[in-house]
Amino acid sequence: MAKLLSCVLGPRLYKIYRERDSERAPASVPETPTAVTAPHSSSWASVFWSISYYSSPFAFFYLYRKGYLSLSKVVPFSHYAGTLLLLLAGVACLRGIGRWTNPQYRQFITILEATHRNQSSENKRQLANYNFDFRSWPVDFHWEEPSSRKESRGGPSRRGVALLRPEPLHRGTADTLLNRVKKLPCQITSYLVAHTLGRRMLYPGSVYLLQKALMPVLLQGQARLVEECNGRRAKLLACDGNEIDTMFVDRRGTAEPQGQKLGVPFPQNEANAMDVVVQFAIHRLGFQPQDIIIYAWSIGGFTATWAAMSYPDVSAMILDASFDDLVPLALKVMPDSWRGLVTRTVRQHLNLNNAEQLCRYQGPVLLIRRTKDEIITTTVPEDIMSNRGNDLLLKLLQHRYPRVMAEEGLRVVRQWLEASSQLEEASIYSRWEVEEDWCLSVLRSYQAEHGPDFPWSVGEDMSADGRRQLALFLARKHLHNFEATHCTPLPAQNFQMPWHL
Repeated sequence: MAKLLSCVLGPRLYKIYRERDSERAPASVPETPTAVTAPHSSSWASVFWSISYYSSPFAFFYLYRKGYLSLSKVVPFSHYAGTLLLLLAGVACLRGIGRWTNPQYRQFITILEATHRNQSSENKRQLANYNFDFRSWPVDFHWEEPSSRKESRGGPSRRGVALLRPEPLHRGTADTLLNRVKKLPCQITSYLVAHTLGRRMLYPGSVYLLQKALMPVLLQGQARLVEECNGRRAKLLACDGNEIDTMFVDRRGTAEPQGQKLGVPFPQNEANAMDVVVQFAIHRLGFQPQDIIIYAWSIGGFTATWAAMSYPDVSAMILDASFDDLVPLALKVMPDSWRGLVTRTVRQHLNLNNAEQLCRYQGPVLLIRRTKDEIITTTVPEDIMSNRGNDLLLKLLQHRYPRVMAEEGLRVVRQWLEASSQLEEASIYSRWEVEEDWCLSVLRSYQAEHGPDFPWSVGEDMSADGRRQLALFLARKHLHNFEATHCTPLPAQNFQMPWHL
């Protein structure tokens, strides 16, 4: 009877993976990935619940206008709702009986319960053969697990890791009670916009219906990583209570996280998640920070730059199709009359300040700009100068080499960024007769005399011609073009290590 109840309340089992080590394979595990449960009524019920949740304000408004919310109308409706709940309970029991009669599911639930009682290496090895609802996966790593976290007062609290806070929109304004009261309606509006429309526009993967639509692709990708790349799945618990679904692939020194986060996504939550991932890599997988290279694509640039800022010893960082700041991209898709509201909402609740965080990192950086990017351009994909990757490069170079990126250097780098082809880029590069050996010698001499920490004052006593050469040389070393749209997978040959002296 207890096993039947476990089957009724147990998680949905998606796949049984092909065994990677045939000598240790359980006899009942098939040689090919097997789908144990097909889409069923509970899955459809969750879809309908999601649709009902998002449409409920409109439904209540309609019912109120039609007079259906009176007591005489609500009582019969409650009877229908109770009948529906009984039907759903009956369906759940039938599903449980079906699972109970399935020997594969009974073996799975036995292994899952044993792992929750005792997370031995053998139990976890057997559980890794199954792909199931991640909410039931046992926690593999806790954010407080490293002993240094328990002893340190400077680490993250349950409220989250430290983020850079935006400057006030109106400097010099006295923060009196009257001013706070005046700002309250705007702050409430910003909060509501951020927690409804804004969050779902910024993180569309958090929308349940989209998650359901992409689930087959995600399951296929997880199966490939587990079976072909010997991927290791783990659940990490962040300091805010969110559960991080990760997949780590050992590629001789690389931990590659894949998966999703169970919880509400906001910049604070994303940084909390990144923190526990890095801690897991250091304290459980055995990587030293100087052995870690961070690669991030698109919106992942925020968590990548946060990690580089917070763990300054990481070896290098590669940002692919990323941007400098969210505000210009948010203004692009919203009405112009909402400019003040959009700016305030982003700064207070959705502040993806990638460039500001990147400038706090001292290590090697490579930016990959996609020349046909339709997402991070503020006009059209063909207008390459509206690509916010340009602004990310300029802010980085202006921070690290402020004397080089003075008026002449800034102007020539903008010309180089505006080039629409490799031939035009090379033409600009050769027009200013950039001598790479000379540039390298200047930079190495400065580093030997003043040390590696940025910002550098190199170029202070240099001619305008020399500053142009150095500016072009540095721009070319820090940014590579990839002729593709935003979501095109990056080919292996385009993945290169960042340049460093």
